[in-house]
Amino acid sequence: MLITFTLFIIIINIAAAYHAYKFTHYSKNEDLQRTDSNKLTLIDKVKVLIFGVDNPRPKNLQSPEQQYEIIYLESNKQIECWRIVASESKGNVVLFHGFASEKSSMLGRANEFIDLGYSVLLVDFMGSGGSEGNQTTIGYYEAEEVKTCYEYLAQKKEEDIYLYGTSMGAAAILKALKDYDLKPEGIILECPFGTMYKTVGNRFTNMGVPQIPFVPLLVFWGGLVNDFWGFSHNPVNYANYVSCPTLLLYGEKDPKVTKGEITEIFENLNGKKVLNQYEHAGHDDIYSNNTEQWIKDIIDFMSLCQEDKH
Repeated sequence: MLITFTLFIIIINIAAAYHAYKFTHYSKNEDLQRTDSNKLTLIDKVKVLIFGVDNPRPKNLQSPEQQYEIIYLESNKQIECWRIVASESKGNVVLFHGFASEKSSMLGRANEFIDLGYSVLLVDFMGSGGSEGNQTTIGYYEAEEVKTCYEYLAQKKEEDIYLYGTSMGAAAILKALKDYDLKPEGIILECPFGTMYKTVGNRFTNMGVPQIPFVPLLVFWGGLVNDFWGFSHNPVNYANYVSCPTLLLYGEKDPKVTKGEITEIFENLNGKKVLNQYEHAGHDDIYSNNTEQWIKDIIDFMSLCQEDKH
């Protein structure tokens, strides 16, 4: 009996480590399609539990319509950015994408900022688009890349630097403000998760799969195979270190981030803060399905930041 139990523990940990590695390392197979957990059949779910998730390496699907510059920055990995300078610029907005995505996914938002008179810097995190590697750490090491981009603009004497991140990108911004002495004019966070444990758990819930024992094992091994402690990767705690103005955006039909997570993050933020919720939005469509309201919310927040400045 003891031998059987020991073998079970060994096997389930090997499986968890394998799953964690696959989840945090994009596949080089360009023919793969990203797995949608909401559309999995029972057989698909069994396959995922046995073989893990194959995430294709994100590729940029389009380029900016404006004149732009390709910039390579040396961070913990070499990262590729697109720089678009607005005429008579009011400031600079750095845009960070989410998990399994890339900078071209942020072009719609970037275009709105340009129309409002802001220059933009669109960033590929490590493992995505034109950046180096195939690894992702769900915002943990990406925080250093946030710092690199901020310092790039600051060293060029650019003023009024805003940071915009969606999902993983929002988590990376929060961690960067905890870890480094960054002084952005304001930050805009779109649907950040509260803790690593909760974001993994929510994915299992969406699949209709029990969280125990899988979630704690995946968080443990997900951190270990990437050289950090997964249980401490908690944007809800990073929020305590934020003192600049913050706009927090949340879709009330978000299946990946709960209202409770957003409420906790918002309560922990210091300084001026605004929470805008979109009744019919999910995790990925706050901007695309609510463009007019999104633009209004951005304009109002930018005005708030300027009031705070003066």
